[in-house]
Amino acid sequence: MDSVTLSIVGIIVALGLVLYLIMKGVNIFVIAFMCSAIVALTGDINLYEALKVHYMRGFVGFMQANYLIFLTGTLLGKMMEVTGGAKAIAQLLVKAFGKDKAVISVPLACGILGYGGVSAFVISFCVFPIALQIFKEADLPRRFIPAALTFGCSTFAMVAPGAPQIHNAIPANTLGTDLMAGAVVGFISCGVMLIIGCLWLFQIVGSAKRQGEHFAAKPMDVFTSGEEKLPNGFVALIPLIVTILIINIKIQVGEPAKLAPLVNLESGLLIGSILAYVLMFKFLDNSKMLTNLADSCKNSMGAIANTCAVVGFGTVVQAAKAFPVIVNGVLGIPGPDLVGVAVAMNVIAGICGSASGGLGIATPLIAPFYLARGVSAAVLHRTLTIASSALDSLPHNGYIVTVTNGICNETHKDAYSAIFKLTVITPAIGTAVAVALFTLFPTLP
Repeated sequence: MDSVTLSIVGIIVALGLVLYLIMKGVNIFVIAFMCSAIVALTGDINLYEALKVHYMRGFVGFMQANYLIFLTGTLLGKMMEVTGGAKAIAQLLVKAFGKDKAVISVPLACGILGYGGVSAFVISFCVFPIALQIFKEADLPRRFIPAALTFGCSTFAMVAPGAPQIHNAIPANTLGTDLMAGAVVGFISCGVMLIIGCLWLFQIVGSAKRQGEHFAAKPMDVFTSGEEKLPNGFVALIPLIVTILIINIKIQVGEPAKLAPLVNLESGLLIGSILAYVLMFKFLDNSKMLTNLADSCKNSMGAIANTCAVVGFGTVVQAAKAFPVIVNGVLGIPGPDLVGVAVAMNVIAGICGSASGGLGIATPLIAPFYLARGVSAAVLHRTLTIASSALDSLPHNGYIVTVTNGICNETHKDAYSAIFKLTVITPAIGTAVAVALFTLFPTLP
């Protein structure tokens, strides 16, 4: 077996082991080091260099570039959580849709919070109690709650133009674009995801119920009495709306004058957090503010560290002897350039088990190739962002594991089939729509 073939085998074995160990609940840091070692030993990399240089470069580089975004996003989420704002928005949507279509209100509530800049983990913690109540009252199978949450948090809203999420920030920072890059096609593609996903969720849950499935509570479930005092749902929306506006509104600065965002992403999220506090402070226990701030710092560090561990593993894969062969094979896919962009992004996101981690590796790696071929930076930005939301949601994705097993106390066996349909297939359809529209209409704003 030649060295390149051995390296390819090593990458495949390492990925398989990542998937298996994640399903078994092994710590992501242990997995990342172990599988990085496999890639190094089979990929013609000195083991010490692989861990000390390549792994840590990926880990620290992602941390340096993105920690403040994670921190301010987590802080906004914490303010929406402790004030009851997130629950208020969810309940507002439940009332609007009624009990018979209440299942759709779960991903919509998640999507609104996600588009406002709240991190996916925080949204899931906030909305899960509402989802649990909805599914109980409507007698819907409990095992579909993870699919409703993950669809709302990690697909259409996460990658939409203007969303103050890390998935928009990474390509913007690399390509020099703004968060609204590829807006027209981006909104159409995300709209397709939203419609298909909601209809599919409605059909999946309805089909299971027609086959005799009902809501079955678990011992740890806690149901609200309906007496909890919450802020007005429309007031709770204001900090999210303001955040979206101030990071996307552009003003003329400098000589010669050029358009620049009114505030950067981190500042916008911080302003949204402060506004949430000001508007809903009477629903807070102010004696716990320092504790809430400390929790935000701790939770943001944990969230980004998990992603950094996966990015570190991906950086070792990137240094392996076979990686250029794999990338050249993907970039050489016949057909429109954007097909290659989408496939390459999906492969790397799948390797990382993370959309943000995959974007951190893929964007600087493949962007120069396609920019040189004439693909505009805005088109490249939106295609990469949308494509990152498909294969990232394989079973070893840290967010999928946390929501399914940790928050919802469901098993992959019971829950992942629906998750796969809504967070892998549906975004893949949205990606195909984006590729087709950008190919046919490359000059759309």
